[in-house]
Amino acid sequence: MQEMNPVNTASLASADMARALPDASGLDATGAHGAAGVQIDHLSVRFGTRTVLNDLSLTIRRGELLTVLGRSGCGKTTLLRFIAGFIEADGLAGSLTVAGRDLTHVPPHQRNLGLLFQSYALFPHLSVFENVAFGLKARRVPSRDIARRVADALKLVQLGDQGHVMPAQLSGGMQQRVALARALVIEPDVLLLDEPLSALDANLRASVRSELKALHERLPNLTIVCVTHDQDDALVLSDRTLLMRDGHIAQLGTPQELYDTPNDAYVARYLGAANLLPPGVAFPVGDPRHDVRDKLACLRPESLRIAPLGEGQLHGTIESVEWYGSVLSVPVLLDAMPNEPVLVTMQRGHGMTPEKGMRVSLRYEADDVVLINP
Repeated sequence: MQEMNPVNTASLASADMARALPDASGLDATGAHGAAGVQIDHLSVRFGTRTVLNDLSLTIRRGELLTVLGRSGCGKTTLLRFIAGFIEADGLAGSLTVAGRDLTHVPPHQRNLGLLFQSYALFPHLSVFENVAFGLKARRVPSRDIARRVADALKLVQLGDQGHVMPAQLSGGMQQRVALARALVIEPDVLLLDEPLSALDANLRASVRSELKALHERLPNLTIVCVTHDQDDALVLSDRTLLMRDGHIAQLGTPQELYDTPNDAYVARYLGAANLLPPGVAFPVGDPRHDVRDKLACLRPESLRIAPLGEGQLHGTIESVEWYGSVLSVPVLLDAMPNEPVLVTMQRGHGMTPEKGMRVSLRYEADDVVLINP
């Protein structure tokens, strides 16, 4: 992690930080550096003959938590590395402004950014306190100030009593908090997170995800950019989500916007299960959408309800019933689409009990159907 000039983080936390929302003025970057947002204009990155990012422009607001989502190779990590200043490419064009400063040609160690990587990169021979204090010592901050600032940062991530512990004695989730405290103690203009939860198991991932969300709420002036491949991270953490595809922006908006009104089939399927039907199947004759030829009708599985045969818009046969605790996943082969099942998800114990081979109808509201690009 690169370290910058010393700043005051004494107000990072209040005495009861673990339970109450702090004042958060310690991370208010509205002073000398102006509004702590990120502006990227016409960014293109090429390695040899491969274009990783192609004329991408993006504005991230101060205090926003933006998740950058996409499959491997889509360019999301390259975007993060460009903000951090780590890109060395054959073809690199575009400009970067962070917190009102033009950082396009500024080296990484002179950018006031906090970085948290997948591996955490803790020093195994240093205690938790020494790990968090590392950047402040590199800035030659006085010892008395280091002690106070590190204590505040550890309180912020709910590790106030763990300063003496060595990293090997901590769980993966606690190590992640130490790395986060080390990134925050320098009071960055922007916090960059690169797959910060991918090394955790499913249960711990959900817990730490909630902690990150709560942390952002406690620090409303801190701009955060989080790269992830996990849709749950995007849906839970984001103020807005940037979904990338092949070096371009597939869609940018709130998680609800991407889920409820996807631009196209790629976005619809990335943000969750989606049934994509020909409009002639989803809409009855007489509906103006029935004859649309260049769109698909998107229906989320939870919008469909299983009804007795003849009491719904679509008719078919239940292919199987899969139980996931409180949720049932029910693929239905429609008479109008016998080669591709439509997925229905329903709460166990709600509505009629589905059985394999049962002839049923599917009901849904007209507002549940969204026309999207293929």
